[in-house]
Amino acid sequence: EDESEEEPKLKYERLSNGVTEILQKDAASCMTVHEKFLALGTHYGKVYLLDVQGNITQKFDVSPVKINQISLDESGEHMGVCSEDGKVQVFGLYSAEEFHEMFDCPIKIVAVHPHFVRSHFKQFVTGGKKLLLYERGWMNRWKPSVLHEGEGNIRNVKWRGHLIAWANNMGVKILDMISKQRITNVPRDDISLRPDMYPCSLCWKDNLTLIIGWGNSVKICSVKERHASEMRDLPNRYVEIVFQFDTEFYISGLAPLCDQLVILSYVKEISEKTEVECCARPRLDIVQPLPESCEEISSDALTVRGFQENECRDYHLEYSEGESLFYIISPRDVVVAKERDQDDHIDWLLEKKKYEEALMAAEISQKTIKKHKILDIGLAYINHLVEKGEYDLAARKCQKILGKNTELWEFEVYKFKEIGQLKAISRYLPRRDPVLKPLIYEMVLHEFLESDYEGFATLIKEWPGDLYNNTIVVQAVVDHLKKDPQNRTLLQTLAELYTYDQRYGRALEIYLTLRHKDVFQLIHKHNLFSSIRDKIVLLMDFDSEKAVDMLLDNEDKISIDRVIEELENRPELQHVYLHKLFKRDHHKGQRYHEKQISLYAEYDRPNLLPFLRDSTHCPLEKALEICQQRNFVEETVYLLSRMGNSRSALKMIMEELQDVDKAIEFAKEQDDGELWEDLILYSIDKPPFITGLLNNIGTHVDPILLIHRIKEGMEIPNLRDSLVKILQDYNLQILLREGCKKILVADSLSLLKKMHRTQMKGVLVDEENICESCLSPILPSDASKSFNVVVFHCRHMFHKECLLVSNTV
Repeated sequence: EDESEEEPKLKYERLSNGVTEILQKDAASCMTVHEKFLALGTHYGKVYLLDVQGNITQKFDVSPVKINQISLDESGEHMGVCSEDGKVQVFGLYSAEEFHEMFDCPIKIVAVHPHFVRSHFKQFVTGGKKLLLYERGWMNRWKPSVLHEGEGNIRNVKWRGHLIAWANNMGVKILDMISKQRITNVPRDDISLRPDMYPCSLCWKDNLTLIIGWGNSVKICSVKERHASEMRDLPNRYVEIVFQFDTEFYISGLAPLCDQLVILSYVKEISEKTEVECCARPRLDIVQPLPESCEEISSDALTVRGFQENECRDYHLEYSEGESLFYIISPRDVVVAKERDQDDHIDWLLEKKKYEEALMAAEISQKTIKKHKILDIGLAYINHLVEKGEYDLAARKCQKILGKNTELWEFEVYKFKEIGQLKAISRYLPRRDPVLKPLIYEMVLHEFLESDYEGFATLIKEWPGDLYNNTIVVQAVVDHLKKDPQNRTLLQTLAELYTYDQRYGRALEIYLTLRHKDVFQLIHKHNLFSSIRDKIVLLMDFDSEKAVDMLLDNEDKISIDRVIEELENRPELQHVYLHKLFKRDHHKGQRYHEKQISLYAEYDRPNLLPFLRDSTHCPLEKALEICQQRNFVEETVYLLSRMGNSRSALKMIMEELQDVDKAIEFAKEQDDGELWEDLILYSIDKPPFITGLLNNIGTHVDPILLIHRIKEGMEIPNLRDSLVKILQDYNLQILLREGCKKILVADSLSLLKKMHRTQMKGVLVDEENICESCLSPILPSDASKSFNVVVFHCRHMFHKECLLVSNTV
């Protein structure tokens, strides 16, 4: 019923089955919880043993009046029962052991020893006006002893380990059963509350921690060992209150939950209609104790049957330690509160439409959840996103949620089709492992083809060609091209489809028509050189550089002759091809060198002269004819000089170019005295030429020859500077000659000294050396005798007497 965004900590369900039958005729007065079963006492004096589902397993008619308390030992084998008529029974559920006692006053409380099953712990306590301890002694007789009296009725007793805690009208006491000493007295805070109407709630969290709830006050007490030095006459244990706080409502029951506390509260409120105070629904709160306050973790109002008529004393809270189950007992109803598990958490998230979190929680706890399946949550999440209109996110989640389930994929695709959102899911459709039916992909492609050519083209690029029936898709594209024949996107996509279908020829035609950048990649990848034999012009028109490189790289597949033939009507393209061929290899296209002269002359004049220089197969007469026809002076000069007609070449330079520097350069290259003579004769009446000759001739021809021929009175620009330069050049030549002479003399002297040193060096002669004439050792066996040896620098050695032999060469 709580509509806030905060998730509840507990879930509730009514204990039904046998309990429902019991409470229709009777009313619950008390209940005790064991991990194996439940024991329920009623106002009509019955005790029922129930399983955890509420089914009756055993029934005891204990008394005709109200059962006040049921106590079980830890083993669940012995039970103590007390009733309003003063009757106390302790008996074994699975044995014949039994103890009966009748008192003259109502007995509110009974508590059997937690280890009652053991023979030396046969003890139990009862609480009425006195707190009595019964112990079985000699001859199996039960011996009572008074533990406490005189402070009013004892209304609650809890026995844990060796400690007994009880509450009377004055407060709460704790008794140490080992020393039989009382170790504390915790007085109640609000003495104005009637202890019979607002009873004290006691609960042991563990063997040393007692939780006390009385009125609206909660105290958590810790039993501690006293230090030996502090004992004197004091008990060896003492109690420290570690937490203390007040609540908004009256406490009907307490139970621990880890380090937190579960509190059952009795609530009164003012009626809006009558403005009279009335009983409201009880509350079950989870709080976090703090030293002097508490933090509320959760709070739930419980709808129990007949809550309008109940008092604080009518409610009880019992709990099962092992499973964190909390039982709220009222006269007409028993409600079970459980800690919410991961399934409950996911239920709540789904209820709040937090599908993303629910899916994450299910994935994390997939081994422990029983009620939910990850796939079901995922499908619900997808449906939720679709309902919200978040189609792209829904489609993206399909990848993760649907995984490799082809049936679910196909179901979702049809669902997206129904809402007109096939485009949204298209990006996320599986393409490998799994692969859906071809019809699914064709359906998506058709959707794009009808409304989005660009998206259609993108899918064709991204999807492998084997996902769909290529023939059907090609036909659909062809049909659309009939309406829009020049649509580049469709044409390019059709080419890609032809490529997938290995109809490379058709694909190539479209690529060439579109001048698509991938055309060369397509040719190389699929070795389509046979298909481009008649498409060379188209390729060259598209990108002549790439086309030529490709043709030359694959000359074995498309020959040079074939290319030239195809380009017959496109001489400018022939030139580009032959020029690159010549750059790669000067000899391969030699049969076309004559043709290239005209092509260079027509389309590439700057490269004509380099071609003429590098080609060894070019017909010079033909080249000269073409160059003269077009008046290409530089090329004509080169050809004339190459053909041996240097004088005509020089004449052209002088007359056509009128470039004295070039003429001089040409004369220098030829290094012919007659050319210099012609150059001087031509320049003698042209002052600027004379200046140029004077500046450059000095190192090749005697300048006196030129100076003598200059006519007297002729005005020559910069004559003085030219003469000075001639003299400087002459002086420089003299200096160079002198320098060379000095270097030559020094080198000669150095080499002579080196030769002399070499000649003066000693030569090693030892016993291994032999005479080259007689072939006997060069040194005598007796070194004391005198001997003569002749040693040459070539390391040949002779005895002196052997050299005198007339026939020795």
